[in-house]
Amino acid sequence: MTSPLTGLLVLDFTTLLPGPLAALMLAEAGATVVKIERPPVGDEMRTYVPRWGADSTNFALLNRGKASVALDLKDPTQQERLAPLLAQADIIIEQFRPGVMDRLGLGYAAIAKINPRVIYCAITGYGQTGPKRDVAGHDLNYIGDTGLLSVSSGDPAHPVIPPALLADIAAGSYPAFMNILLAVIARQTTGRGCYLDVAMTDNIFPFLYWAIGKALGSGEWAGNGADLVTGGTPRYHLFPAADDRLVAVAAIEQKFWEEFCTLIDLDPRLRDDVQDPAATTAGIAAILRGKPSAHWRAVFEGRDCCCSVVASLQEAMADPHVAARGLFRGTVSGSGATLPALPVPVLPIFRGAGEDKRSPELGADTDRLAPKRS
Repeated sequence: MTSPLTGLLVLDFTTLLPGPLAALMLAEAGATVVKIERPPVGDEMRTYVPRWGADSTNFALLNRGKASVALDLKDPTQQERLAPLLAQADIIIEQFRPGVMDRLGLGYAAIAKINPRVIYCAITGYGQTGPKRDVAGHDLNYIGDTGLLSVSSGDPAHPVIPPALLADIAAGSYPAFMNILLAVIARQTTGRGCYLDVAMTDNIFPFLYWAIGKALGSGEWAGNGADLVTGGTPRYHLFPAADDRLVAVAAIEQKFWEEFCTLIDLDPRLRDDVQDPAATTAGIAAILRGKPSAHWRAVFEGRDCCCSVVASLQEAMADPHVAARGLFRGTVSGSGATLPALPVPVLPIFRGAGEDKRSPELGADTDRLAPKRS
C-alpha cells in the first residue's frame, strides 16, 4: 500500500516533544517533513542528554526521517527564503505561545492569503483563547489544572509524578495528528485548509471520563487513589512481592476475581471485597508479599485472571511478544551509528518506505530547500 500522506509537505516549526512527535507520525505515514530551526542551536531537544554524536538520543528518536532548515525567523532576509515552502506547504505545525507566529508574520491569516489550502495546527497548553492562553506551563501543570493529578498522586507526604508525559503526548501530539488527518480529509471536499487550535488541557479531560461520570451521576467527586481505576479496590491494585517487584492485579470482572482468589488461596471470608475492602486488600498484600515475583509469574502464567508482574523497561523492550510484533524493527541512523526507532501508532501498512531513516543535522537541508533569493 502506498503511504497515505505521500506527496504532502509539512513545515514543522515546533521544538521539544508535542509538535515533533506529531510531525514524526506524519513523516512515518509518508509525508515530507521539513523542520524549521533557529540557528545556531536549533531545537532545544538537540542539547539534551544522553548525547548521540552532536545531538541527543531524544532528538534523534523524535525527528527520524525529517529534513532540517536553519533560519532566523526574526531576520526578514532569512525569513524571505521560506516563501516558496510556505506557498507549497500542505501542513504547518507550530508550538509557540499565542500571537508569536502572528508577530513574525507567519500566522495563519498571513499564510492563508498566499496558500488557502494550508492546514495550520497550533499546539499550546491552554489554547488560543481564554484567560490562561498566555500562561506558561509544562505537562505537570496541565494535568494538575485539569484535576487528573488530584485522583492519583499518591500519599501527600510522598506525591508521585506520573511516569508518562500525558499532556504532551496523549493530549498534544495525538490530537494534533488526528485533527490534521481530519483536516486533510475535509480539504478533499472543500479545497481549503483550516486553522487547528489544539490545547493540551482540553484534551486531558477524556482521561477523566470515569471521574466526571461519577460526579455527574452520584454527586460524589473522585478522591485521591480511592476509586476503581486508581487503586481504591483490591481488584485493581499494585502489591509488592517478597523481592519488592510489583504485582499488577486487575481482576475487575467477577470471573477474573474468582480465578485470582483461587490461585493465591485467599481466605474465603475475604473474597467478598464489598464487605470490607481494606481487610481484603490487606489479606492479598500479605499473601503476595510472602513469595518472590518469579513465583507469582509462574502462578499466573496461562491463567485467566488479568494479573502480571510489572516489567522493567529493559524487560519490556526485550519481551519476545514485542519482538514478534516488530515494534523496534526500524532504525534511526546518524553520527556514524544507529538506534532503534521510536515506535509510533502508525500501522505498518501506512508507513513510508525504508526501515532506516536519518536524524537530520542542523541546517543540513537549508540551501537545498530554502536557497538564498537573488
